[in-house]
Amino acid sequence: MTAREKLTHSLLAKVPKDTINQFLSIDKAPMSVLLMSVMVGVLSGFVGTYFEHAVRLVSESRTQWLSNHLVNILPLGLAAFIISALLAVVGYYLVHRFCPEAAGSGIPEIEGAMDGMRPVRWWRVLPVKFFGGMGALGSGMVLGREGPTVQMGGAIGRMVSDIFRVKNEDTRHSLLAAGAAGGLSAAFNAPLAGIMFVVEEMRPQFRYSLISIKAVIISSVTSNIIFRIINGQAAVIKMPQYHAPELVSLGLFLLLGVLFGIFGVVFNNLVTRAQDFFAKLHRNDRKRYLLVGGFIGGCFGLTLLYVPDLTGGGIALIPNITNGGYAAGFLLLLFLGRIFTTLCCFGSGAPGGIFAPMLALGTLFGYAFGLIAHSLFPGLDIEPGMFAIAGMGALFAATVRAPVTGILLVIEMTNNYYLILPLIITCLGAVIFAQMLGGQPIYSQLLHRTLKKEKLQQQDLPAQDPAANQASATQAAQ
Repeated sequence: MTAREKLTHSLLAKVPKDTINQFLSIDKAPMSVLLMSVMVGVLSGFVGTYFEHAVRLVSESRTQWLSNHLVNILPLGLAAFIISALLAVVGYYLVHRFCPEAAGSGIPEIEGAMDGMRPVRWWRVLPVKFFGGMGALGSGMVLGREGPTVQMGGAIGRMVSDIFRVKNEDTRHSLLAAGAAGGLSAAFNAPLAGIMFVVEEMRPQFRYSLISIKAVIISSVTSNIIFRIINGQAAVIKMPQYHAPELVSLGLFLLLGVLFGIFGVVFNNLVTRAQDFFAKLHRNDRKRYLLVGGFIGGCFGLTLLYVPDLTGGGIALIPNITNGGYAAGFLLLLFLGRIFTTLCCFGSGAPGGIFAPMLALGTLFGYAFGLIAHSLFPGLDIEPGMFAIAGMGALFAATVRAPVTGILLVIEMTNNYYLILPLIITCLGAVIFAQMLGGQPIYSQLLHRTLKKEKLQQQDLPAQDPAANQASATQAAQ
């Protein structure tokens, strides 16, 4: 035995066997947890993918009914208003009657559940979010499907935990996080972004361990495989493939990031103000709630006829913008218009997300910025579309405060890997300036608002009325 081997043997002899066994068992995740993560990923992939198909089916059916049937009975504008209003009312009614926590994005609810502050009533969330989202998104409202898929994915994670009667809190937490990752992966065909969203954006709630990380990765990858089996492997957004810009132009990307950092703080503040406005408007009364929701949906039915660029989640709009044909002034007007429509739809409490509308806003302002930069610096080898892609990631980073997730999400969605350096610079600039100006990340802000509202409502109720307290806790998610 050599001197080195003797030294190693003597050192190991001094270490307790329990410590060695504990170290060797750290990476041994129970096989049952990994198998349940696969199950969560498969179910999240199916639900997330077919949710997209269902929303598209409702949108296409609305157009067919409008053009083939209702237009023969009613004037075109009135028919468009009625059919979109009815679709929106379906979403609002299901939320208000059966599952108030399904209102809005749903991502804050999952974050609250990971912190043990919000319940996960998956038997209500799954049908209400799926069918309610079909109505709200199918009506043409400016809402995204990524928030619903994340919430439904998290609900699936909790459902699997309950079906298999999992008692270990860490395992239940891991499956909840795994479902959220699988939901985002299926929403945007972005497995890396799904993983990083949980690890980075949900970092205050996520319990880091090798088992939880494995569960999140397995679920995200499995969900994405299901998505690709059904939809194919093409990127979600079909855009031109850009080369890396000149290094001297990176300052322009930093400037764009600064502008988005400022706007991100303003936008987050506007979202909560919009929610407060609609809460005062309908006062949680079902009739008023449905009337307001139906009127908003009907207005977007009319808007679909005359200004379709102001409607919908915005993912379909992004390729149209980057293919050119728009002046910078028109893009900025459209940017302002979609800010207003996004606040109206999301602030009203409809079951839909804000993820996709933010990406569309980032594309609009980014492309307008690129057009202006190209006209001011014609000698630089830059294209406006580069700034559109950077803008998508920058606005997400500024509002959500998750720059790495924003970078990965945009790269995976557009397949523009050569723009990773300008994306990093733009997103980093956006996050730094947003943090300097204060405020909370959008989903943390929304969760804090929900918890505060619930607490106030419980304080207003008499302590001897437990039934009323339970009803108040349920309605607080709105």
